[in-house]
Order: sequence, then C-alpha cells, then structure tokens
Amino acid sequence: MKNLLESGTNCLLIQSEFSNFSFWNYVEICKIAGAKYPASPLGLLTVAALLPQQWKFKIVDINVEPLQEEHFEWADMVCIGGMLAQQKSMLSLIDQAHRYHCPVVVGGPDPTSQPSFYQSADYLVLGEGEITIPLFLNDLAKGCQSGSYESDAKADMKEAVVPRFDLIRFKDYIQVGMQYSRGCPFNCEFCDVIELYGRKARTKTPEQIIKELQALYDLGYRGHIDFVDDNFIGNKKNLSEALAVIRDWSGVNNYPFYFSTESSINLADDDDLLRMMRDVDFRYVFIGIETSEDEILRLTHKKINVNKSIVKSVSKFYSYGMIVNAGFIIGFDNESDQTADKMIRCIQDSGICMAMVGKLYALPGTQLTKRLKKEGRLLEDGSTLRDSALQIDQMSSGLNFITTRPRLEILNDYIRIIKYIYDPVHYFERVIYTGLNLKPVNKYRPSIAQMMKSGRAFMRLCVKLGFNKTTGWLYWKMFLTVIFKNPRAIEAAVNLAAMFIHFNNQSKFIIDLTNEEINSIEICDEERHDQLMH
Repeated sequence: MKNLLESGTNCLLIQSEFSNFSFWNYVEICKIAGAKYPASPLGLLTVAALLPQQWKFKIVDINVEPLQEEHFEWADMVCIGGMLAQQKSMLSLIDQAHRYHCPVVVGGPDPTSQPSFYQSADYLVLGEGEITIPLFLNDLAKGCQSGSYESDAKADMKEAVVPRFDLIRFKDYIQVGMQYSRGCPFNCEFCDVIELYGRKARTKTPEQIIKELQALYDLGYRGHIDFVDDNFIGNKKNLSEALAVIRDWSGVNNYPFYFSTESSINLADDDDLLRMMRDVDFRYVFIGIETSEDEILRLTHKKINVNKSIVKSVSKFYSYGMIVNAGFIIGFDNESDQTADKMIRCIQDSGICMAMVGKLYALPGTQLTKRLKKEGRLLEDGSTLRDSALQIDQMSSGLNFITTRPRLEILNDYIRIIKYIYDPVHYFERVIYTGLNLKPVNKYRPSIAQMMKSGRAFMRLCVKLGFNKTTGWLYWKMFLTVIFKNPRAIEAAVNLAAMFIHFNNQSKFIIDLTNEEINSIEICDEERHDQLMH
C-alpha cells in the first residue's frame, strides 16, 4: 500500500447525491438561473483544508457532474461524508471505491450518529474533523490500514481553517456556504444539533470570517453566501462584533456578497442585530417554527417559540428586508384534529412561501429517540432510509415511532396541509403578501454579465410561469401588483414565484408517496403496519 502521507497523494472527495424531490434540491430553478445545484459542498471543502496540503485534491459533486471510472483510477484515497438523507448513496460509494481498491474515509453527521452502519469503510473519522482528523493522520503515519476515530471534545472555532473554495466551480452553484458557529443554546427534544455540536455556541473570530470572505473575493466569487449555522445568533455578543467587521469590509469592497442563514425566532426581538444584518445585506433567514401550538412547544422543550406571534415575528423580518423560510413539523404528541388548520393559517397569514412541512422523525441520539425507546414506542433501532429513491428527507419519511393519535389522521392532515399551501392560488397569495410587505435595502449590485444572465433567467421564467394555463394569470397578477406597489421587492417576489415550479413538483411527489402509505395502512390496519415497520 502506498504511503498516503507522502507528497503527491491523490485524495478524491465525493459529495453524494441528493434526490431531485428533496425540499432543498431545486435543480429545475438552478437550470433556469444557469447553475446546476443550489449549494456547494462546504463540509468536503473544509475536510480538504484539514488534510495535508501537500496532497492533491479533487472534488466530485455527483449533484453537478457524473462520477467516472477515471476518478477512482486517479485516487489513492476516497473521502465521503454526509447526512441521513445521503446514507444509501454513501454506502454505495464505499463499495464502488473498494472495487477500485481505494481506501475509504467516511465522516459527517450520519456516520457520527450511527457508525455501525458504516463499518465497511476503512476509516471512520467521526465527530468534528478538527479533533479527529489529526488522530486519523497519526495512525496513517504508522501504516494503519483501518481505524475508527472519535472524541467528545469540541473544536475551538477560533482555530478553524479556511475551506478550500478553490476546488469548486462557482458557476455550478446558486450559493456558496460558510460557517460562523457551531452549537445551539436551546434544548429542543427532537433536534440532533445539540447532540452533535453541543449547547454552547462556538464562534469564529471576526478576523477569520473576513479571511474567508477575502478568499472568496480573491477567487473572483460574487453573489450569494449562505451561513450554514444551525443557529446564527447562538452567541449574540460575538455576532454583533462580527457583523460590524463584515459591514466595514463589505463597504470597502463595494458589497460583493449578500447573505442568508438560519436562526431561532428570537432574532425578531433584537432590532440591533436585525439592523446590522440588514446593513450587510442579509436577504433570507430560515426559522424553525415547527408548530404554532404553545402546549406542544412546551412538551418538545422548544420554549423559545412559546408565546410568540408568528405573524408579527415574520412581519418584523420583512421590515428589515429579510424573507422568512420556515420549518414545520406534524406528528408531535398532544396534537389534535385542529393542528392542520392552525398550521395552514399560520403559514398563510404570515406569508411564508418556502414552508418546509415535515413529519416528525426520531433522529439517532436525540432526547426524543431516547424517550420513545424508553416508552417502547420506537419502531427502529437506528435510523435508515430503506428506499433511497423515495425516502429522501423528513417530508417523505418520518413517524418512525408509535404515534399518540392515529397515524392515518396525521397522514391525512399532512396531505391536506401540503395540498393547501402549495396550491397555486394560495402560494401566489403568499408571494404577493411578501412582496408588498418586504422592505429590501439591497447593497450587493451584480455585474453587467450577471445582470445579463439574470435577464435571460427572467425571460425563461416568464415563459415557464407566465404562459402556463395554471399559473399565467397568477404570475402576472403578482408581478404587476408588486412592481406598482412595492417595486423594490420585485426581484425577491419573482424569485419566490420561481420556487413554485419546484414546490409544485415536489408536493405532488410527497402527496403520492403519502397516499401510498395511507393505502398500505388501510390494507393491513395500523397495529400490523407498526409491527411491519419494526
């Protein structure tokens, strides 16, 4: 076996495939915009920066290009990582690499949570790479041909490396990811973030963030950067300092980027942070709303959302120029036959266009999984998506436990919610609401070439939506309403309208899949169905 620590080692990093029917995989919109995939593989770019820099690296993102025989023939080592939704793909890639006699290194959230599923890999590098990759490299230096490396220690984000952004083609992606912090201070029962990364928000320094922004700037990238943090405001004090530095750097460099992120809903209570985010051109924020029912929030320990008016909170974000995307969950204990109606009203009244409604899933290692197992209600020992073509995320899988109200009721309510919110009339009503209430202050200005590219995308979109018998009237009504009443928001409104193309197809897929599940339960009865799942 070749000495893999020597200079000239060829390291192939593979980003496994996500389904086209996943909520976040809006590939059809990417094609209209002239890209191939929404987001760059930040995890692998970071891994590349943590490995010996005398190695030669190649990233193959299967979502944007085919994986070919020559890639494996070139490689001395293959690195793979990913989440539960990529489990089947990762396992297949391990086997594929072994057919070419390539040693395989596996890491990431799902292998860390469920290492027993990945025993076919040569090396399991679990937890946070900053801690465990050095352990792996030490063994590699000793000639070890396999090993498993894990640690409960958390990485010091103040020592984080700059990801190898140079390994990707920016034109392939709608947005490039960055990470500011890890961990979340809250204690939601169903969330695995706090199990993987802890409840203390660890942040990079402002200087590190500028170093990464400068790296992207020097490589010629301009446009959308997504901060992939699970809770961007986990440490408000540090964030305020970082935003001030980003604002100054952006001003000096003529605002080359605009931003999006994920945050807890209490961001809406902090006008100072919202003002600073507006000043550096944050345009999107994803909020985990889950449910509008306070009693359910208390039972799931998501107390930060209790006694919050969702409509008022979302309106606050709009007033600072930020579009709210949000996650909702159905299947909690203590739901009622009113849950679906309350969720529909919450989404419609607040104008949330991109609403991800999923079925509750007991993820490995979470407090929810431990509780359900103790209660004898968990239907699987470990989480595996049995059919990778159909079970692609928490919208198509979930409810891997015995529910407190009849499963059929939950599934029928789920279909009703999806049908309502992604009905074209209701969707475009929300686009208009958002377009009229959004107060954007866009600092980033695209180049002439980017404007021409956007113009071509706009024309393609107008043909696709504007001359469609289902959406034509709705699209032009939206366009004319917003451009005459709030023209500053027209770009955002058009972008949200474009997303209907993806959600229309995705919602049909989810509805058909859920109907199949309902039919299977009706055939064998719910108790027998649960036994079969188990």
